[in-house]
Amino acid sequence: MKNKGISSKYTDKELAEALIFPVKLTAAQKKEAARQLAIARKTTQRTLSEKDRLILGLSQLKFKMEDYIRNKEFDPDFTFSYFLKQYVELLRVKRKEFASEIGIDETLLSQFINQHRMLPEYMAIRLEIHSSNSIPAAYWFKIVEKQKEHQLSTNTAIRKKERKHVRRRLAIGDDQQ
Repeated sequence: MKNKGISSKYTDKELAEALIFPVKLTAAQKKEAARQLAIARKTTQRTLSEKDRLILGLSQLKFKMEDYIRNKEFDPDFTFSYFLKQYVELLRVKRKEFASEIGIDETLLSQFINQHRMLPEYMAIRLEIHSSNSIPAAYWFKIVEKQKEHQLSTNTAIRKKERKHVRRRLAIGDDQQ
């Protein structure tokens, strides 16, 4: 029985006191509860220091990257460019300033963000160092790798183009065209 461990740790009275019964709220009560929650959230956000906000944002971005890397499905919205743009926005600095901080030209940063260039090794390392090792360089590469893997598996045009360069194929598969 699943609850056997719980009932052996606590008395019946303690378990009964810990039980929370759901309360049915009227529409007005729900509205008031939502208003109170919004006020509490705003108060909490105002009391966050800039450093706390940055740490929180970095953690969220890192977890989003981890989830995407772990997920087997490719999502065209979650590219290296998307995550880089999120990172720059999180810092609340202008792109020119960020480019200067990591030692690249602003136009190069723009090319990365607008998906005109792929991630070079040095850029992943600089992003890792800039984030104080909060987001490892390997995460940036795994995202790029996922993009490339998808492109490789779905690009039929390049397969047709490269097929004419292969003179002899192994006669072992079903794909004998």
